[in-house]
Amino acid sequence: MATRGQHLLSADKRFATGGGFVARVIAPLFAPLVNQLHDRIRLGGIEGSIPDGTPRRVGFHAPGPVAVVDLHSWMARVRVATSGSVGWYKAWERGEWSSPDPVKIAELFMANAVSLGDAARAKGPARWVNALVHRLRDNRPAQARDNIAAHYDLGNDFYAAWLDPSMTYSAARLAHGDTLEAAQARKIDALLDRLSLSPGDRLLEIGCGWGSLAIAAAKRGARVTGLTLSTEQKAWADQRIAEAGLADRIDIRLQDYRAVADHYDAIASVEMVEAVGARWWPAYLDTIARSLRSGGRAALQFISIDHRLFDRYADSADFIQAYIFPGGMLLDEPRFEELARERGLSWDDRDGFGTDYAETLRLWRLRYDRAVVEGRLPGFDDRFHRLWRYYLMYCEGGFRGCGIDVAQVTMVKR
Repeated sequence: MATRGQHLLSADKRFATGGGFVARVIAPLFAPLVNQLHDRIRLGGIEGSIPDGTPRRVGFHAPGPVAVVDLHSWMARVRVATSGSVGWYKAWERGEWSSPDPVKIAELFMANAVSLGDAARAKGPARWVNALVHRLRDNRPAQARDNIAAHYDLGNDFYAAWLDPSMTYSAARLAHGDTLEAAQARKIDALLDRLSLSPGDRLLEIGCGWGSLAIAAAKRGARVTGLTLSTEQKAWADQRIAEAGLADRIDIRLQDYRAVADHYDAIASVEMVEAVGARWWPAYLDTIARSLRSGGRAALQFISIDHRLFDRYADSADFIQAYIFPGGMLLDEPRFEELARERGLSWDDRDGFGTDYAETLRLWRLRYDRAVVEGRLPGFDDRFHRLWRYYLMYCEGGFRGCGIDVAQVTMVKR
């Protein structure tokens, strides 16, 4: 009997992961490439062992993250050399390498991403295959709903088991002693403060999730239209809105952002633009520009990748795009800002808080592990749980390595 989440695990059938008979035969030839990593890891390093049990230290040219990695098969090095992070995950899932803390590995590789260059990225035919498969899942209107459903329609009970009670699935703004729910409320308040809402203002939320920001805005007196492509999210949000007595102020729609035809006093969007894709950045910003009244404000929370890494990142497919967020793409902030300004939208008061996202991900992982132990995630098998833990660790390490960031920004329509 099929278990829940198998559609994400089935990425193995489409994306190249660096396996196969030839790879197994030539795997020992990849041993010298460890020396290449030694030269390119400038900050921190790797301690551990190679498949014959010999201890190795790689890097350590300057202070930085220290990861412990034991290679159990040279196949792990083959996979990362041919399929990048897609192959590195597959090698972990197959037991070809292990670590007491995979977060540190992701942190180390991200901290050294510029100096590593292509050493840890997909190359050759595997790269071309993965890039093609990723492009076939482009977020064109006919495909976008399927991409969103693949991640967000795993079930409301799934997310409720490990998110905070507000069901907020984005970076929190943490302060000492906070509960996760309080930290998420602080994030939402900070974003809404950017909009200077007055009672009766019309607010469009592009990517409304399970409704936490819409409810908070309605309590400030706004009339909110929320957009989602997830049937699960809409059902949950509608119920929460009704229970809060705010059904007359909030309208949640199953609607693509490109179909917006109304005008609004303000627009909010929290970590939705990562589901747009670079091809559609102009359309996303066109929607904001045409839907916002003159002088109106838009507040975005977005995840970006270091501008120096973007072209290589965009030219292939990484673990997240293959297994977790079909069609996903982090922002190249300078390019996105330029597109916004071309449309008469300013780029003001940017506030980055990547370390908060790293901690949010750590807290989610602890809550996820507890939900598994307590049996609150029925229908998902152990392989799926490993995938999801790896996803949370991979992202946490990326933020700790400072190659990706999360930020809020205000855009004002000129």
